[in-house]
Amino acid sequence: MPHWSHTDILALPNRYRANLINTVAGFKPVLLVGTANDARATNLAVFSNVLHIGASPPLIGLLIRPNPEGTQRHTLDNILDTEHYTLNHVSIEQAANVHYTSARFCRDQSEFSACGFDEQWRGDHRAPYVAKAPIQIGMVLVEHQTLAVNQTHLVIGSVSDIYTEEGLVSDDGAVNLTEARSTVASGLDSYHSVSEGNRFEYAKPNQPPRRKG
Repeated sequence: MPHWSHTDILALPNRYRANLINTVAGFKPVLLVGTANDARATNLAVFSNVLHIGASPPLIGLLIRPNPEGTQRHTLDNILDTEHYTLNHVSIEQAANVHYTSARFCRDQSEFSACGFDEQWRGDHRAPYVAKAPIQIGMVLVEHQTLAVNQTHLVIGSVSDIYTEEGLVSDDGAVNLTEARSTVASGLDSYHSVSEGNRFEYAKPNQPPRRKG
């Protein structure tokens, strides 16, 4: 089978290496992160480096790549300034618009309007949600670290609010991501729909896995 050693990987062309490492770990959730600055100028960006940190208290992590020379990170700046942001699920039909948010727009141009999305403000949350998103999550910053290994930013947020379309949450609290039409990503530019999965009862030693439902 094809094999790349660590030395081989480091010697690969930049774009080839980025595609290889970004896809080899598997599918990742695609979420739009909504933010605003103190003047309520909004920003919207696609992220797939979102990870569960804990449920009690409810925490979700977000990895933000380090700033290349001479560029800005509007999402990170807004999160650090206001400590509020949102996570929004999107459907595969919106993939082109979602991907467009990764373009390097000027700070004074909102990706919401430029990429075909509408803002939705809820309560006293200081960041906008994506209107009509099937799942909207309000986040409040609790911790920010710059990872020493490669200067990537780890943002950990507390879940302040969850909004979903009717019928998406089962009796045991699980969210049906298939019904939500949530999208996943492979690498930096490939978007995929989610098919119906299999749920199992809590696994125990010496007991064969049992399906739920």
